[in-house]
Amino acid sequence: MERSRPEYLIDKLLKSNLSKEELDEFLEGLGEKVMSPEYSLILEHYFNQLLTVHENQSLVELKS
Repeated sequence: MERSRPEYLIDKLLKSNLSKEELDEFLEGLGEKVMSPEYSLILEHYFNQLLTVHENQSLVELKS
């Protein structure tokens, strides 16, 4: 399955690998007042994954 352009841009952003043009495109996609639904969904999914990883690490530390 091919990634969408927002997924591609967010992946490059998280890896600190965006060009100036890609950063401009990313910021344009976020919207000035309201974030694009596609960007919002991708970022929500990413941050939920981060929370899950953090919670799992905390549980492991508590058991140690």
